[in-house]
Amino acid sequence: MEKTLSVQGMSCGHCKMSVEGALKDLDGVSAAEVNLEAGSVDVTYDSEKVTVDAMIDAIEEQGYEVS
Repeated sequence: MEKTLSVQGMSCGHCKMSVEGALKDLDGVSAAEVNLEAGSVDVTYDSEKVTVDAMIDAIEEQGYEVS
């Protein structure tokens, strides 16, 4: 499945790496691509292994707000 999440507070390459890394560490996430201009991240995942809530928690643990 694919899901796009809106993430506030990302402004640089480090932000991009933090969010993508946190998502890719989750079992079931196969891809995460941050778009800094849009303030979003596109996630490709297996819904049987990981929930959207778990992905949001992983991003928020990095210090970013998800809406």
